[in-house]
Amino acid sequence: MEKLFIFLQVIAPQHLLSRCTGFLADLAGPVWLKNWVIERFITAFGVDMAEAEPSDFTAYPTFNAFFTRPLREDARPLASADVLCPADGAISQLGTITDGRLVQAKGREFSAIELLGGDPVRAAQFAGGEFVTIYLSPRDYHRVHMPVAGRLTATTYVPGQLFSVNGTTAKRVDRLFARNERLVCHFQTAFGPMAMVLVGAMVVAGIETVWSGRMAPPPRQPVVVDYLDLPDPVSLAKGEEMGHFMLGSTVILLFPAGILAWNERYKPGARTRMGEPLATAR
Repeated sequence: MEKLFIFLQVIAPQHLLSRCTGFLADLAGPVWLKNWVIERFITAFGVDMAEAEPSDFTAYPTFNAFFTRPLREDARPLASADVLCPADGAISQLGTITDGRLVQAKGREFSAIELLGGDPVRAAQFAGGEFVTIYLSPRDYHRVHMPVAGRLTATTYVPGQLFSVNGTTAKRVDRLFARNERLVCHFQTAFGPMAMVLVGAMVVAGIETVWSGRMAPPPRQPVVVDYLDLPDPVSLAKGEEMGHFMLGSTVILLFPAGILAWNERYKPGARTRMGEPLATAR
């Protein structure tokens, strides 16, 4: 069944399917149908609406508004920690970037250069550093927050495929996160450079950031934006929202060598909650 699942993804019109999903998810009516779809989704995936603001699913004008729902202000108190979890989800992998490569799954790796859009200079900043990959499932809160305070220095949109990013696909598709469409966000922090990579996936209808809105790049063309020379720099506080996904996906964090130690409770498969302690400074 796993091989069939991967085969269907390979032959599927991934981008067309995602665009159609995005169009439908942005429809405001008919209201009864929108509410029925949201209610079925909540039941199927066990979504906890008690944490959401508003908690009444019928109050959301579209499915996308529901999916990117904000939380109550008291739902995610920020821990007193050097580095916070940026998102609700589960640890896919974490560890050291060895020989410029990150672990995707057992027996599968990909390079930091590929992940960052083919930029060897920026990738060199993370040689021997630390990485963590967090998978956001359909049931999770889908806004992504800053693990540390930082100033945005550059973004790179990298066009690519749109495979699913769940555990089955990660085990079976080589270089998955370096092949999928993604937005690489570079920040300068108190711990040096940090890269936050928002990875798109099958039927993910879009990626949105708080500084530029929904990503709408030219088809199949990479886009690099330098934020260092802007008159109004983009600076975000620790715990502040930085973006969100329309439907589920993955966040990858990269830090330089010798800076951080991951919280010992985090292993592949461990659940994460935004605002919890993720790492401490060495």
